[in-house]
Amino acid sequence: MKIVSFSKGGRASFGVVVGDRVADVAPIGFDVGATLREALTRGALTRIAQWASTAPATISLDSLEFLPVIPDPQKILCVGINYRTHVAETGREIPKYPMIFTRFADSQTGHLQPIIRPHASHKLDFEGELAIVIGKAGRHIKAERALEHVAGYSAYNDGSIRDWQRHSIQFVPGKNFPRTGGFGPWLVTTDELADPSQLALTTRLNGEVMQECRTDDMIFSAETLIAYCSDFTPLNPGDVIITGTTGGVGAFREPPVWMKPGDVVEVEISGIGTLRNTIADE
Repeated sequence: MKIVSFSKGGRASFGVVVGDRVADVAPIGFDVGATLREALTRGALTRIAQWASTAPATISLDSLEFLPVIPDPQKILCVGINYRTHVAETGREIPKYPMIFTRFADSQTGHLQPIIRPHASHKLDFEGELAIVIGKAGRHIKAERALEHVAGYSAYNDGSIRDWQRHSIQFVPGKNFPRTGGFGPWLVTTDELADPSQLALTTRLNGEVMQECRTDDMIFSAETLIAYCSDFTPLNPGDVIITGTTGGVGAFREPPVWMKPGDVVEVEISGIGTLRNTIADE
């Protein structure tokens, strides 16, 4: 099942993708909740799937505004330096523990919406990543049970303002400019995508392949990341873990490649689809 968060006519909702159309859950919102995060909190995915099997898909994907898959997460936990190819291009050593930093909800933007290059810097870089969306709350989760806590997966472009990221050893400023993180196009539930370790990830800038790798190049697997994060913070439905990027980012190219207004950046992940964003100035 593919679930999309969207806005249409100024009204925010979410629904099930059926071909090129969407079945809006609004008619059963009283039962499953008004947002995807609320539906996950209520454990309503089974109810939504049952409803969607007969519900009319009345909204064209072309007619709606995509929102970030989870527009209002309590937590966005990001992982740095988690692909061997990225470690190699940075010249770092393989980390012993996951490098975790955070994003804020308002730093996100949806599929087909612009990623914003801020006034403060033009060093806007791309990072294609796999996003994990938590579906079942947990603390001190064992790695061997970790995937039981996952609602599904999506694509993420962890857009980075590189000079602000490097002002200090803390990444947070460079990762939280408004609308720099693309998240979408939709959530693919685990019944359709059971194994996050065997996915192909490709990032394209204006049609040119910039990053290409498989998720089995991760240093810390999805299971390990969920277990590690749950040891220091409770994971709740709708929380997002962004699992890191592979080699090929713009900052380590010669000369560096920065995204600029008018560019089109795409993050494609097998089994999920393609997240596409344009670049615009603040």
